[in-house]
Amino acid sequence: MIALWLAGAYLTLLIVKAALTLRAARLAPQPGDEKAADDVTIVQAILSGDPRLRETLEENVRALPGARFVWLIDEDDPAAGGVCRELVARYERTPIDVIVMPPPPARVNPKLFKLEAARQLVGHRVFVVLDDDTRMPPESLSAMLAGLSASQLTTGLPGYVDDGRWPSKLLAEFVNNNAALTYLPLLNIWPPPTINGMAYAMRGATIDGLGGFTPVMDRLTDDLAVARLVLDAGGRVAQTASPHWVQTTVTGHAHYWRLMHRWMLFGRLLLARQGPLQQAAIIVLNALPPLLLWAVVAATAVTRAPAALGAALLVIALRACVIAGIQRRVYGRWMHRPLYSLASEWLMPLHLAHAFVSNTIVWRTRRYRVRGDRSFELAS
Repeated sequence: MIALWLAGAYLTLLIVKAALTLRAARLAPQPGDEKAADDVTIVQAILSGDPRLRETLEENVRALPGARFVWLIDEDDPAAGGVCRELVARYERTPIDVIVMPPPPARVNPKLFKLEAARQLVGHRVFVVLDDDTRMPPESLSAMLAGLSASQLTTGLPGYVDDGRWPSKLLAEFVNNNAALTYLPLLNIWPPPTINGMAYAMRGATIDGLGGFTPVMDRLTDDLAVARLVLDAGGRVAQTASPHWVQTTVTGHAHYWRLMHRWMLFGRLLLARQGPLQQAAIIVLNALPPLLLWAVVAATAVTRAPAALGAALLVIALRACVIAGIQRRVYGRWMHRPLYSLASEWLMPLHLAHAFVSNTIVWRTRRYRVRGDRSFELAS
């Protein structure tokens, strides 16, 4: 009986989340005039090390021919400089500025440090921040630009492309199973509390009016910092349901674990900034389902009753159908791998626990000891 109740609770939450997700996707900003990209500057903080760096940067240049690009590289990263100079020479008709940056000062967010330098070049054009492992389809950029008609800040929805190896597949299932079901449902109740830092857009005049990125350069989580900068000034944030595609080479299980640890710790910092009602909603919709899934499996194993086994199999089958349906609606394709998907959800409680017991993260080439969003330092 316990297994049946647990299965029912899990499926109820899943169906509610799916319904809220589909409604939010329908109401989200939709692609408009793709020629609007002619007024866009794509700003990317670039670091070498990923084998796909050149390919990803080039795909964006080719996909967004009307855009201007600003690439920010570290002065101690000659490999990134070589990639950028090669592409500048190859696409000489595309306006690309390469800015070489010194190391950021202590307790300054390295990404925001670079973005503030780029702000000087953007002027009143639309300022689009894109991670160096992220590809932006023209229609998704168009949706973000459409969102700026009623909001000061817009963001996209990440979709992950794996590299065929199991750590990358596991990471892809985490992103592709949860992005839409995490970012979209609560939009039916509250405006977005943060943005996806892999891709977002603001007008240059908006950034200038906020004092640039300088007021929040002491914040660790740059996506939350930028969102709060806008929201605290009375602005609005728009979440689109159009995907941008991320592909990071995951070198092995340790790399996978470090990525998940950082993301979960950033999620913990976001949760701490919310009010009690928002915290409760986030926990119920996002933290509770993996625990219920664990409980369903445990109850089935303990009771070994045919009804419990049937309920567990029903949960697994309906879960796969719901996730695949959401992916087809949002991403336009089915990316669901059932076994990796289940493994990813079963691992989530472990990643959450790790984020609460370990405050040291690896971010890019640096290790940080994190005490809070405004209290972090380089770790030895």
